[in-house]
Amino acid sequence: MLNGIKVLSFTHYLQGPSAVQTLADLGADVTKVEPPKGAYERHWSGFDTYMNGVSVFFMMANRNQKSLAIDLKSPEGKEIIYKLVKQADVVVENFRPGVMEKLGFGYEALAALNPRLIYCSCTGYGSSGPYLGKAGQDLLIQGLSGLASLTGKADSGPTPVGTAPVDQHGAVLAALGVLAALFDRERTGKGHKVDCNLLNAALDLQIEPLNYFLNKGPLWDKLNSGLCTRFHQAPYGVYRTADGWITLSLAPVDKLREAFGSDSLDGYTAEDQMMRRDEVDRIVADEMKKRTTADWYEIFDRLDIWHTPANEYADVVRDPQVAWNEMIVSMNVPVAGEVKTLSHPNRYDGKAPPIRMSPPRLGEHTAAILRDAGVDDDSIAALVEKGVVRVAQ
Repeated sequence: MLNGIKVLSFTHYLQGPSAVQTLADLGADVTKVEPPKGAYERHWSGFDTYMNGVSVFFMMANRNQKSLAIDLKSPEGKEIIYKLVKQADVVVENFRPGVMEKLGFGYEALAALNPRLIYCSCTGYGSSGPYLGKAGQDLLIQGLSGLASLTGKADSGPTPVGTAPVDQHGAVLAALGVLAALFDRERTGKGHKVDCNLLNAALDLQIEPLNYFLNKGPLWDKLNSGLCTRFHQAPYGVYRTADGWITLSLAPVDKLREAFGSDSLDGYTAEDQMMRRDEVDRIVADEMKKRTTADWYEIFDRLDIWHTPANEYADVVRDPQVAWNEMIVSMNVPVAGEVKTLSHPNRYDGKAPPIRMSPPRLGEHTAAILRDAGVDDDSIAALVEKGVVRVAQ
């Protein structure tokens, strides 16, 4: 779908690579520009997860891309990048603000070389402002943005989400911004500077509770029962059963009364589910412990009460809908071997974009990219000898 669109990716960690991988999955010709020692994510992986020494953190967000290993501080390296920029459609970078400018690759410099260029900067807080020099990272932004204040129990304090939602949402917004800018360029011929930052992404994730706060005031306090938000009516959360857990959402009080088969909710109304939510939630939590999870499935299915399992990952990978959606796929990666990963999440005419290329070895495409830029083999060998570029072993 993006065949012919050339992207230069100056990205590392998760937000930037994930944004670029979205474009690569859709067919863009992406070159990952990384230092001769390799991007950060090649040398780190959460849960210490490596496949034959290859970082899973790197492999999960760098497929369908080429690797150009190059010293951006060297004069020769800069000249090579300038050549590539003249042929590029998009540049995506997620260095701290000012780094690309110091290297000579800021928006103004590159737009002067290529006025049609779409230049996307992914930052922690924005490209200007009082937090310009602060470290911007998912967990830090969860705390700053108020996201962590929404989660957890009353006695647990602010509780961050146990994954990186801000990075991933920021990545999607960056890809969306690039696509919108490309679409406009087709009409106007004009390039654009796209700014995407994690703070704005985190606030956007909170569009519902934050708007309630802005227009009404402080949200309700967190509870210690099953209720998992500070603005929904009860029940809304994960509840303990006699032998496990179950997720329960927006169940009408009359249906709950029928499901429980007791007088515990007598006298409570739909309005009370919101205004006396703490009382209702305690009653629901107590009632849920009286039957097994399987029993509740049968009762809730019969009464059309919204519910799902509260799955662990072992359950998720066996879930029939996850399998039907073909969200878990395998790819063969040199050295690493067969690696399982998540598919591109969208489907186009019923199909996911294929994995055309496994995550690249460091410098795997350096020589080919330089040849395409008009650099002869003797000059490539000299650049390798000098340490300006690195080619895959």
